[in-house]
Amino acid sequence: MHLAYPAVLSALLFCTGLYGVLARRNAILVLMSVELMLNAVNLNLVAFDVWLSRAARDTLHSGQALTLFTIAIAAAEIGIGLAIVLAVYRGRGTSDIDKLRDSAEPHGPDEATVMADEKAEATA
Repeated sequence: MHLAYPAVLSALLFCTGLYGVLARRNAILVLMSVELMLNAVNLNLVAFDVWLSRAARDTLHSGQALTLFTIAIAAAEIGIGLAIVLAVYRGRGTSDIDKLRDSAEPHGPDEATVMADEKAEATA
């Protein structure tokens, strides 16, 4: 098999995942898109490992070893990411990224402090 086939498939998977990260609003779908991107990297690592091992005639499969590390990192990322998404969903009632950004706390003075200052000025 030529190296171009898995490389093109990997590029298509990565571009699909990148589009999902940039265009989706649901946090779960964004996490799934990140997983697609990591799987594209894994496919590239294994394909180039096989291609380089045929050329060099060595038995060191470093691409496949790196793929196992990437799978472990992806599993940890999806576990922590889902835990964060579930905690945010329980607290705010939505997993829509835009709504979470809009409902963030303001960086300026607190509304209660501003209202208390206005009351103090009105009574004085």
